[in-house]
Amino acid sequence: MGKIKKKGTTGQAKNFITRTQAVRKLQISLPDFRRLCIYKGIYPREPRSKKKASKTSTPSTTFYYTKDIQYLLHEPILNKFRDHKALAKKISRSLGRGEVGDAARLEKTGRPRISLDHVIKERYPTFVDALRDLDDALSLLFLFANLPSTPTVPPKTIALCQRLCSEFQHYLIVTHSLRKSFISIKGIYYQATIQGQDILWLVPHKFVQRVTGDVDFRIMGTFVDFYTTLLGFVNYRLYTTIGLVYPPKFNTNSDDKGGELDAFSLEGSGVGATASIEGQTNGHFDTEQEEAPTAENLDAQRHADAIARSTAADENNEPDDQVMEDEPRTDTIDEFEVQGEGADILDQPRQSDMEAATLFAPYSFFLSRETPRQPLEFLLRAFGCKRIAWDEVLGDGAFTHDEFDPSITHQVVDRPPALQDEIPTDGDREESDAVSQPMRRGRMPGRTYIQPQWVWDCINGGKLLRPDLYAPGATMPPHLSPWVKASKNTYDPTVPLAEQENSEDGREVEEANSSMEENDNEAPAEPIDDAGDVDGHGMDVADLDVASEDEDFDGFVSDDAKEMETTEATDEATEHQRQLEAEAAGIPYTASSTKATAAGKKAARKRKDDEEELERRKMMMPKKKRKLYEKMAYSNKATDDEAKRLRGKRRRLEKT
Repeated sequence: MGKIKKKGTTGQAKNFITRTQAVRKLQISLPDFRRLCIYKGIYPREPRSKKKASKTSTPSTTFYYTKDIQYLLHEPILNKFRDHKALAKKISRSLGRGEVGDAARLEKTGRPRISLDHVIKERYPTFVDALRDLDDALSLLFLFANLPSTPTVPPKTIALCQRLCSEFQHYLIVTHSLRKSFISIKGIYYQATIQGQDILWLVPHKFVQRVTGDVDFRIMGTFVDFYTTLLGFVNYRLYTTIGLVYPPKFNTNSDDKGGELDAFSLEGSGVGATASIEGQTNGHFDTEQEEAPTAENLDAQRHADAIARSTAADENNEPDDQVMEDEPRTDTIDEFEVQGEGADILDQPRQSDMEAATLFAPYSFFLSRETPRQPLEFLLRAFGCKRIAWDEVLGDGAFTHDEFDPSITHQVVDRPPALQDEIPTDGDREESDAVSQPMRRGRMPGRTYIQPQWVWDCINGGKLLRPDLYAPGATMPPHLSPWVKASKNTYDPTVPLAEQENSEDGREVEEANSSMEENDNEAPAEPIDDAGDVDGHGMDVADLDVASEDEDFDGFVSDDAKEMETTEATDEATEHQRQLEAEAAGIPYTASSTKATAAGKKAARKRKDDEEELERRKMMMPKKKRKLYEKMAYSNKATDDEAKRLRGKRRRLEKT
């Protein structure tokens, strides 16, 4: 006889453990258990059968893997939690004895500090793993960087998030790793490519945030603690990879004046020969950090470069049998062309770093005070712009605050053109004193005025778009998400409507137009008082030819032939009746409508035959494959209906 197995020792009852059992096994409180699970990346699991996984009759809702909880038993953070619990008991004992000074001293100096460095190394064995998990980290840290300080969100946490986010933005600016951006109601989406990994995060708009009480900031604060440690590791690795010193120098005075990105100054050996360019802060040299290169230094650098080039040329002139002829190099990127109508559309190669670095390089921008300065400055600098100016009220860091600087080529405005171009008359001198200088002088000649959306659309398109489409007061093109690609049989707002309409849409449009024409051409018929059988249109139908019943017998015919003969006879009678009705109403009869009706009936008959053939084929399929086919047909029909609805909506808008 085999050994009897004890209940609850094998199967799902052994593999899963409830949350209460896990807390008792680890001997910590429930809040500490939540923090530990967040740090270690352990999440609840759903067993196949809760009844089998639970060892008691009480319905449990939260289960964990037993191996995960067993793994937590050896976590060093558990000792920190226990030390914190012992410290809380000491402080409580001191307060009970009236020793307030000892309690304050213990709280200030005896608090254990939890380090998450070893957790980061365990969860992310390689740097690529950390980059893949950076989306949520950036979104949460940018969110906390825009929150106001409250008792639940301390100012130190906000300052730390702001510093880490600004350091990450500086890396994207230096390496030109930013690729796309999109403005939505939730905020501004950004996508960067770092070491082949696409990172997408969300930055909220610069509005006054209201912190409500229905949000548990303790849980979010635990994630912030983990993500700040993670982003600190990532920033250090990114900076040292390109040869920059981490952390960068931070100017507190510039940050207090609203400098933000300008408050950081980068330095390091990785900048190389372009140190003078990278040492510039938005178009001008930072005199506090380093001096501008003099003419003597530039001459010495040119002389050294000439010597280096001559040495390299001498080395290249040495004979080498293995050297092959150089092939002509081109910087253009090959594109995949669609071979057939139903062929797959491959993703086109992305723009190179050089193209991203030089998109806005030749231009100088001025940001009006009604435009969002922070995202525009970040985008323009990430795509090569070196000279960005803005109004003095937007903060420090601009290369100039003079709106009428002749070196400015583009000005970003977001106000109505009437307020921008209005010039007071001579009779309004008293009111003109309150009018700002830009309104008195109007637009600058030779300068391009565009709305903020032009910057985003140029970045997503990878090229400079027509500025007249984004002029102040103009109706701009729709701002579409760069990550949503139009597939087959879906609506694409960038393609003309005529190229997207299929045969069914064209047939519906023709039927609608023909029905409208018939309604317009209909006229009320005049009654006829003649005696006899008169139809509704006043025509005498008593003399119509009636088929004789004494026709010769030609033999038996099939049912299909009879149906076709009946249909043809009915069509001829209907056409004759329409001729008579048109003659009575005084309307010229045209056979085009009749031909269209006959073609429509023929097409309907063909569709009916196709549907019957499809049903016969479905009957021959197995049940499993038939269900799968029905699901696919349902989803395709839903997609077609949505595209059809959008095309109809666009058609109505274009008519108006």
